[in-house]
Amino acid sequence: MAMVYGGRTTSLPSQVLTFHSSAKWNDHFDALKQTNKLMVVDFTASWCRPCKLMDPVIQEFAATFRDVEFVKIDVDELMGVAELFQVQGMPTFMLIKKGKVADKVVGVKKEELQRLIEQHRK
Repeated sequence: MAMVYGGRTTSLPSQVLTFHSSAKWNDHFDALKQTNKLMVVDFTASWCRPCKLMDPVIQEFAATFRDVEFVKIDVDELMGVAELFQVQGMPTFMLIKKGKVADKVVGVKKEELQRLIEQHRK
């Protein structure tokens, strides 16, 4: 995401976490279970065109909803995690609170995802 400061454009670091190891994901997931923070997990794949359409949307949401944790998981890289959450289509967005799936959105559905984030982040 680019922001303009005093006439020059700078890129802000992404607020979206990416996990490449099941162990690191499990540690993070277990730690977040203890909080009331909403986590949105974006199950994606490098070859998935609809997933690429949602990338800027997730970056925008992560910048907007600073009280929500956004995580991206490549289903080919962490197949076991995707199977655990029974991901069948992509992109799939799991809204997780206290370790439980509160809601899910499958497909390119920006408005629905935004509505559910606003509903569950309280």
